[in-house]
Amino acid sequence: MKVLVTGAGSLLARRTAEVLIERGDQVVCLQRHTAPLDTEQILGDIRADEVVTRAAEGCDAIIHAAAKVGVVGGWEEYRSINVDGTANVIAAARRNGVGRVVHVSTPSVAHAGVSIVGGAAEAPVVGRGGASYPESKAIAENLALAAASPAIAVVAIRPHLVWGPGDTQLVGRIVERARAGRLALVGDGTALIDTTYIDCGAGALVAALDAARPEARCNGRAYVVANGEPRPIRELFLGICAAAGIEIEPRQVPRRVALFVGSAVERLWRLRGAETEPPLTRFLAEQLGTAHWFDPRPARDDLGWTPSVTIDEGLARLRQWYAADAGASATI
Repeated sequence: MKVLVTGAGSLLARRTAEVLIERGDQVVCLQRHTAPLDTEQILGDIRADEVVTRAAEGCDAIIHAAAKVGVVGGWEEYRSINVDGTANVIAAARRNGVGRVVHVSTPSVAHAGVSIVGGAAEAPVVGRGGASYPESKAIAENLALAAASPAIAVVAIRPHLVWGPGDTQLVGRIVERARAGRLALVGDGTALIDTTYIDCGAGALVAALDAARPEARCNGRAYVVANGEPRPIRELFLGICAAAGIEIEPRQVPRRVALFVGSAVERLWRLRGAETEPPLTRFLAEQLGTAHWFDPRPARDDLGWTPSVTIDEGLARLRQWYAADAGASATI
């Protein structure tokens, strides 16, 4: 197939593009800055309708991963990138006769701050104030799935906490705070959470692309994907730190305190107009202090997808990556 991948500057989209290239697909990438990929790249903004339409010309499928993540920035910026950008992708698919669209979403579209134990891909929750990222992604997912028809097969994939070598979000922040002696757990760290190793996340997007057909059960549906190995968050944090060669005993912050502090920090960041990510937000405190893991069977049954790398194998690869990075630095 000829596949357009949007947002290929991100870890997950870039790895997905690599998988498609490796198996022989023709790949076109659309992102704001050049990515280390040996394929056609179009530099532009997902909010520019004409750019998206041009990038989709001649394509059989689109994997739409471009998004604004995090908590920094106003609602209008999140809305224009995540909602309008998705609308542009759907419009470009219609104009160019693209038959398959995989929309990259997030489990946070349906996370209301309470524990999720073996959950399914519940309907997105719209109308949450003060949470621009999940709100905009919830609206975008609804918009994408509403476009599913006999002409365009649309599947939404919600990868849960993607990590791996080169990750600057989950792994990078844990390691940075551990090295500074500031790593903390919300509660006692026993809340079970599931995560997604990068290769497994990319494999899920490719599986969804292959399964997306108008007559398929997956058309118009959303799926949460993760490794299917729920672990206490303390164990995951310590495993990542050990891979980076750090021994640390994280301090514990009561969940109620973390929620209060997270809300206060968010307000302070807005007042200051800060452009950096705050150290804690209410949403992050909710994520770190409650169990959230999901039933992997729908993605297995409907998409034919199973994780290809275990959490332990992923941690071993992360350890090798840090060791290689340290070795390269020592030779400079």
